[in-house]
Amino acid sequence: MKRRTAIRITALALLAAGMWSATVFAQGRFPEKSVRMVVPAPPGSAPDILARLLGQKLSDIWGQPMVVDNVVGASGNIGTDRVAKAPGDGYTLLFNTIGPIAVNVTLFGDKLPYDPLKDLTPVSLVTKMPNLLTVNPNVPVKSLKELIAMAKKEPGKLRYGTAGPGTTQHLSGELLNTLEHINLVAIPYKSSAQMTTDAIGGQIEVLFHNAQPLLPHVKAGTLRPIAITSAKRSPTLPDIPTMSEAGVPGFEITAWFGVMAPGTTPQPIVQKLSADVQKVVAMPEIRDRILADASEPIGNRPEEYAAFIRSEIAKWRVVIKQANMKPD
Repeated sequence: MKRRTAIRITALALLAAGMWSATVFAQGRFPEKSVRMVVPAPPGSAPDILARLLGQKLSDIWGQPMVVDNVVGASGNIGTDRVAKAPGDGYTLLFNTIGPIAVNVTLFGDKLPYDPLKDLTPVSLVTKMPNLLTVNPNVPVKSLKELIAMAKKEPGKLRYGTAGPGTTQHLSGELLNTLEHINLVAIPYKSSAQMTTDAIGGQIEVLFHNAQPLLPHVKAGTLRPIAITSAKRSPTLPDIPTMSEAGVPGFEITAWFGVMAPGTTPQPIVQKLSADVQKVVAMPEIRDRILADASEPIGNRPEEYAAFIRSEIAKWRVVIKQANMKPD
Protein backbone atom coordinates (compact mmCIF):
# COMPACT_ATOMS: atom_id res chain seq x y z
CA MET A 1 0.00 0.00 0.00
CA LYS A 2 2.79 2.41 0.92
CA ARG A 3 4.54 1.70 -2.37
CA ARG A 4 1.36 2.30 -4.40
CA THR A 5 0.72 5.54 -2.51
CA ALA A 6 4.26 6.74 -3.21
CA ILE A 7 3.89 5.95 -6.92
CA ARG A 8 0.59 7.86 -7.07
CA ILE A 9 2.09 10.87 -5.31
CA THR A 10 5.04 10.89 -7.72
CA ALA A 11 2.73 10.61 -10.75
CA LEU A 12 0.52 13.44 -9.49
CA ALA A 13 3.59 15.61 -8.86
CA LEU A 14 4.87 15.03 -12.39
CA LEU A 15 1.41 15.74 -13.83
CA ALA A 16 1.15 18.94 -11.81
CA ALA A 17 4.58 20.05 -12.95
CA GLY A 18 3.64 19.43 -16.57
CA MET A 19 0.34 21.31 -16.23
CA TRP A 20 2.12 24.21 -14.51
CA SER A 21 4.76 24.36 -17.26
CA ALA A 22 2.14 24.24 -20.01
CA THR A 23 0.19 27.05 -18.28
CA VAL A 24 3.29 29.20 -18.01
CA PHE A 25 4.03 28.57 -21.68
CA ALA A 26 0.46 29.40 -22.73
CA GLN A 27 0.68 32.69 -20.88
CA GLY A 28 3.80 33.60 -22.86
CA ARG A 29 6.05 33.56 -19.79
CA PHE A 30 8.36 30.68 -20.69
CA PRO A 31 11.07 30.75 -19.59
CA GLU A 32 10.57 33.00 -16.61
CA LYS A 33 13.78 32.02 -14.82
CA SER A 34 17.25 30.69 -15.63
CA VAL A 35 17.59 27.49 -17.65
CA ARG A 36 20.26 24.89 -16.93
CA MET A 37 22.03 23.16 -19.83
CA VAL A 38 23.85 20.00 -18.75
CA VAL A 39 26.88 19.18 -20.90
CA PRO A 40 28.24 15.65 -20.31
CA ALA A 41 31.74 16.74 -21.38
CA PRO A 42 34.53 18.76 -19.73
CA PRO A 43 34.99 22.54 -20.00
CA GLY A 44 36.85 23.55 -23.13
CA SER A 45 35.73 20.50 -25.12
CA ALA A 46 33.99 20.86 -28.49
CA PRO A 47 30.46 20.26 -27.08
CA ASP A 48 31.13 22.62 -24.16
CA ILE A 49 32.26 25.45 -26.45
CA LEU A 50 29.27 24.97 -28.75
CA ALA A 51 26.82 24.74 -25.83
CA ARG A 52 28.08 28.06 -24.46
CA LEU A 53 27.74 29.75 -27.87
CA LEU A 54 24.20 28.42 -28.18
CA GLY A 55 23.39 29.30 -24.57
CA GLN A 56 24.45 32.92 -24.92
CA LYS A 57 22.20 33.45 -27.92
CA LEU A 58 19.27 31.71 -26.24
CA SER A 59 19.78 33.92 -23.19
CA ASP A 60 19.53 36.96 -25.46
CA ILE A 61 16.27 35.67 -26.97
CA TRP A 62 14.69 34.74 -23.64
CA GLY A 63 16.00 37.53 -21.46
CA GLN A 64 16.91 34.82 -18.95
CA PRO A 65 20.31 33.28 -18.11
CA MET A 66 21.38 29.97 -19.62
CA VAL A 67 23.65 28.24 -17.11
CA VAL A 68 26.00 25.59 -18.54
CA ASP A 69 26.64 22.73 -16.11
CA ASN A 70 29.47 20.32 -17.03
CA VAL A 71 28.68 16.88 -15.60
CA VAL A 72 31.29 14.36 -16.74
CA GLY A 73 31.83 10.66 -16.11
CA ALA A 74 30.90 7.17 -17.35
CA SER A 75 31.27 8.07 -21.03
CA GLY A 76 28.71 10.85 -20.67
CA ASN A 77 26.12 8.65 -18.98
CA ILE A 78 26.11 10.50 -15.64
CA GLY A 79 25.18 13.90 -17.05
CA THR A 80 22.70 12.39 -19.48
CA ASP A 81 21.01 10.38 -16.74
CA ARG A 82 20.71 13.49 -14.59
CA VAL A 83 18.63 15.20 -17.28
CA ALA A 84 16.63 12.04 -17.99
CA LYS A 85 15.50 12.04 -14.34
CA ALA A 86 14.97 15.82 -14.05
CA PRO A 87 11.50 17.44 -13.90
CA GLY A 88 9.96 17.92 -17.34
CA ASP A 89 9.41 21.65 -16.93
CA GLY A 90 11.78 22.94 -19.63
CA TYR A 91 14.28 24.35 -17.15
CA THR A 92 16.78 21.48 -17.36
CA LEU A 93 18.12 20.64 -20.80
CA LEU A 94 20.82 18.36 -22.19
CA PHE A 95 23.41 19.34 -24.75
CA ASN A 96 23.88 15.79 -25.93
CA THR A 97 26.61 14.03 -27.84
CA ILE A 98 26.52 10.92 -30.00
CA GLY A 99 27.95 8.61 -27.32
CA PRO A 100 25.34 8.69 -24.52
CA ILE A 101 22.43 8.84 -26.96
CA ALA A 102 23.30 6.46 -29.82
CA VAL A 103 26.44 4.47 -29.02
CA ASN A 104 26.09 3.63 -25.32
CA VAL A 105 22.69 2.01 -25.87
CA THR A 106 24.53 -0.99 -27.32
CA LEU A 107 27.91 -0.52 -25.66
CA PHE A 108 26.50 -0.55 -22.10
CA GLY A 109 23.33 -2.54 -22.77
CA ASP A 110 21.29 -3.26 -19.65
CA LYS A 111 23.76 -1.25 -17.52
CA LEU A 112 22.68 2.02 -19.13
CA PRO A 113 20.63 3.82 -16.43
CA TYR A 114 18.26 5.52 -18.89
CA ASP A 115 16.52 4.90 -22.20
CA PRO A 116 17.28 7.78 -24.60
CA LEU A 117 14.16 7.03 -26.64
CA LYS A 118 11.81 7.11 -23.64
CA ASP A 119 13.43 9.11 -20.86
CA LEU A 120 14.53 11.99 -23.10
CA THR A 121 12.79 13.93 -25.84
CA PRO A 122 14.64 15.44 -28.84
CA VAL A 123 14.53 19.21 -29.27
CA SER A 124 16.86 19.89 -32.20
CA LEU A 125 20.05 18.56 -33.77
CA VAL A 126 22.53 21.45 -33.76
CA THR A 127 25.52 20.27 -35.77
CA LYS A 128 27.47 17.34 -37.18
CA MET A 129 31.26 17.34 -36.81
CA PRO A 130 33.11 14.92 -39.12
CA ASN A 131 36.37 13.15 -38.48
CA LEU A 132 39.41 13.50 -40.65
CA LEU A 133 41.33 10.41 -41.61
CA THR A 134 45.00 11.38 -41.46
CA VAL A 135 48.35 9.58 -41.47
CA ASN A 136 51.81 10.41 -40.23
CA PRO A 137 53.73 11.93 -43.20
CA ASN A 138 56.24 9.05 -43.05
CA VAL A 139 53.53 6.54 -43.94
CA PRO A 140 53.96 5.93 -47.71
CA VAL A 141 50.31 6.42 -48.71
CA LYS A 142 48.53 9.41 -50.16
CA SER A 143 45.06 8.03 -50.77
CA LEU A 144 42.49 5.86 -49.05
CA LYS A 145 42.91 3.09 -51.63
CA GLU A 146 46.67 3.03 -50.98
CA LEU A 147 46.04 2.89 -47.22
CA ILE A 148 43.63 -0.03 -47.59
CA ALA A 149 46.06 -1.83 -49.89
CA MET A 150 48.86 -1.42 -47.33
CA ALA A 151 46.61 -2.66 -44.53
CA LYS A 152 45.72 -5.77 -46.56
CA LYS A 153 49.35 -6.43 -47.46
CA GLU A 154 50.56 -6.09 -43.87
CA PRO A 155 47.65 -7.05 -41.55
CA GLY A 156 47.92 -5.69 -38.02
CA LYS A 157 50.84 -3.36 -38.78
CA LEU A 158 48.91 -0.09 -39.03
CA ARG A 159 47.75 1.34 -35.70
CA TYR A 160 45.18 4.06 -35.06
CA GLY A 161 44.41 5.96 -31.87
CA THR A 162 41.14 6.10 -29.97
CA ALA A 163 40.05 8.16 -26.99
CA GLY A 164 38.13 5.16 -25.64
CA PRO A 165 35.62 2.46 -26.65
CA GLY A 166 32.67 3.78 -28.62
CA THR A 167 34.21 7.17 -29.41
CA THR A 168 33.90 8.36 -33.00
CA GLN A 169 37.62 7.66 -33.49
CA HIS A 170 37.08 4.04 -32.47
CA LEU A 171 33.87 3.71 -34.48
CA SER A 172 35.57 5.15 -37.57
CA GLY A 173 38.40 2.64 -37.44
CA GLU A 174 36.14 -0.33 -36.79
CA LEU A 175 33.69 0.72 -39.51
CA LEU A 176 36.57 0.83 -41.99
CA ASN A 177 37.79 -2.57 -40.76
CA THR A 178 34.29 -3.99 -41.19
CA LEU A 179 33.61 -2.57 -44.65
CA GLU A 180 37.05 -3.34 -46.12
CA HIS A 181 37.91 -6.53 -44.19
CA ILE A 182 41.19 -5.13 -42.89
CA ASN A 183 42.81 -5.04 -39.47
CA LEU A 184 43.75 -1.56 -38.32
CA VAL A 185 44.74 -2.00 -34.67
CA ALA A 186 43.06 0.31 -32.13
CA ILE A 187 45.41 1.88 -29.56
CA PRO A 188 43.47 3.40 -26.63
CA TYR A 189 44.50 6.74 -25.11
CA LYS A 190 43.37 8.56 -22.00
CA SER A 191 43.27 11.87 -23.89
CA SER A 192 42.77 12.88 -27.49
CA ALA A 193 45.63 15.38 -27.12
CA GLN A 194 48.15 12.58 -26.42
CA MET A 195 46.67 10.53 -29.24
CA THR A 196 47.25 13.41 -31.66
CA THR A 197 50.79 13.99 -30.34
CA ASP A 198 51.67 10.34 -30.93
CA ALA A 199 50.24 10.44 -34.46
CA ILE A 200 52.43 13.45 -35.25
CA GLY A 201 55.43 11.75 -33.64
CA GLY A 202 54.93 8.49 -35.52
CA GLN A 203 54.08 6.27 -32.53
CA ILE A 204 50.84 5.45 -34.36
CA GLU A 205 50.46 5.56 -38.12
CA VAL A 206 46.79 6.43 -38.57
CA LEU A 207 44.51 8.93 -36.87
CA PHE A 208 40.76 9.48 -37.11
CA HIS A 209 39.83 12.57 -35.15
CA ASN A 210 37.40 15.50 -35.16
CA ALA A 211 38.31 17.82 -38.01
CA GLN A 212 38.44 20.99 -35.89
CA PRO A 213 41.46 20.12 -33.67
CA LEU A 214 43.34 18.61 -36.63
CA LEU A 215 43.10 21.64 -38.92
CA PRO A 216 46.29 23.34 -37.59
CA HIS A 217 48.30 20.12 -38.00
CA VAL A 218 47.00 19.53 -41.52
CA LYS A 219 47.89 23.10 -42.51
CA ALA A 220 51.35 22.74 -40.91
CA GLY A 221 51.99 19.50 -42.79
CA THR A 222 52.58 17.44 -39.63
CA LEU A 223 49.64 15.19 -40.53
CA ARG A 224 48.65 14.16 -44.05
CA PRO A 225 44.89 14.26 -44.73
CA ILE A 226 43.46 11.30 -46.60
CA ALA A 227 39.67 11.75 -46.42
CA ILE A 228 36.83 13.26 -44.40
CA THR A 229 34.09 11.11 -42.88
CA SER A 230 31.10 13.33 -43.69
CA ALA A 231 28.62 12.60 -46.48
CA LYS A 232 29.68 15.78 -48.31
CA ARG A 233 32.95 17.65 -48.66
CA SER A 234 33.57 20.42 -46.17
CA PRO A 235 33.62 24.01 -47.53
CA THR A 236 36.52 24.57 -45.12
CA LEU A 237 38.49 21.67 -46.68
CA PRO A 238 37.18 21.48 -50.25
CA ASP A 239 40.18 19.55 -51.61
CA ILE A 240 39.81 16.63 -49.19
CA PRO A 241 37.52 13.89 -50.57
CA THR A 242 34.88 12.12 -48.55
CA MET A 243 35.47 8.50 -47.60
CA SER A 244 32.82 7.50 -50.16
CA GLU A 245 34.50 9.49 -52.91
CA ALA A 246 37.89 8.06 -51.94
CA GLY A 247 36.79 4.48 -52.40
CA VAL A 248 34.55 3.26 -49.53
CA PRO A 249 30.93 3.83 -50.59
CA GLY A 250 28.45 4.42 -47.78
CA PHE A 251 31.07 5.34 -45.20
CA GLU A 252 29.79 8.19 -43.05
CA ILE A 253 30.38 9.04 -39.40
CA THR A 254 30.12 12.31 -37.56
CA ALA A 255 30.24 13.41 -33.97
CA TRP A 256 26.89 15.14 -33.55
CA PHE A 257 25.56 17.49 -30.93
CA GLY A 258 22.01 18.51 -30.13
CA VAL A 259 19.56 19.60 -27.48
CA MET A 260 17.24 17.24 -25.60
CA ALA A 261 14.86 17.61 -22.66
CA PRO A 262 13.43 15.19 -20.08
CA GLY A 263 10.91 12.82 -21.61
CA THR A 264 8.04 14.25 -19.54
CA THR A 265 8.44 17.77 -20.99
CA PRO A 266 5.13 19.01 -22.52
CA GLN A 267 5.17 19.23 -26.30
CA PRO A 268 4.32 22.97 -26.43
CA ILE A 269 7.52 23.68 -24.50
CA VAL A 270 9.54 21.25 -26.65
CA GLN A 271 8.29 22.99 -29.80
CA LYS A 272 9.09 26.43 -28.34
CA LEU A 273 12.62 25.30 -27.41
CA SER A 274 13.14 23.73 -30.83
CA ALA A 275 12.05 26.87 -32.68
CA ASP A 276 14.44 28.99 -30.62
CA VAL A 277 17.37 26.61 -31.13
CA GLN A 278 16.70 26.55 -34.87
CA LYS A 279 16.65 30.35 -34.85
CA VAL A 280 20.07 30.47 -33.18
CA VAL A 281 21.64 27.89 -35.51
CA ALA A 282 20.43 29.95 -38.49
CA MET A 283 22.19 33.10 -37.24
CA PRO A 284 25.04 34.01 -39.65
CA GLU A 285 27.64 34.33 -36.89
CA ILE A 286 26.75 30.91 -35.48
CA ARG A 287 26.68 29.23 -38.90
CA ASP A 288 30.03 30.79 -39.80
CA ARG A 289 31.58 29.59 -36.54
CA ILE A 290 30.33 26.04 -37.10
CA LEU A 291 31.48 25.99 -40.74
CA ALA A 292 34.92 27.31 -39.75
CA ASP A 293 35.37 24.13 -37.69
CA ALA A 294 34.67 22.01 -40.79
CA SER A 295 31.30 21.08 -39.26
CA GLU A 296 27.76 21.22 -40.64
CA PRO A 297 25.09 23.43 -39.03
CA ILE A 298 21.72 21.66 -38.87
CA GLY A 299 18.88 22.98 -36.67
CA ASN A 300 15.85 20.73 -37.24
CA ARG A 301 12.46 19.82 -35.79
CA PRO A 302 11.99 17.37 -32.89
CA GLU A 303 10.49 14.65 -35.08
CA GLU A 304 13.40 14.91 -37.54
CA TYR A 305 15.91 14.66 -34.73
CA ALA A 306 14.08 11.67 -33.26
CA ALA A 307 14.24 9.80 -36.59
CA PHE A 308 17.95 10.59 -36.89
CA ILE A 309 18.65 9.25 -33.39
CA ARG A 310 16.82 5.99 -34.11
CA SER A 311 18.83 5.52 -37.32
CA GLU A 312 22.13 6.16 -35.50
CA ILE A 313 21.31 3.66 -32.74
CA ALA A 314 20.58 0.99 -35.35
CA LYS A 315 23.69 1.81 -37.40
CA TRP A 316 26.17 1.63 -34.53
CA ARG A 317 24.55 -1.43 -32.96
CA VAL A 318 25.81 -3.46 -35.93
CA VAL A 319 29.37 -2.07 -35.83
CA ILE A 320 29.72 -2.37 -32.03
CA LYS A 321 28.57 -6.01 -32.03
CA GLN A 322 30.73 -6.99 -34.97
CA ALA A 323 33.80 -5.39 -33.38
CA ASN A 324 32.88 -6.87 -29.96
CA MET A 325 33.41 -3.48 -28.30
CA LYS A 326 33.24 -3.35 -24.53
CA PRO A 327 33.11 -0.31 -22.22
CA ASP A 328 36.14 0.52 -20.09
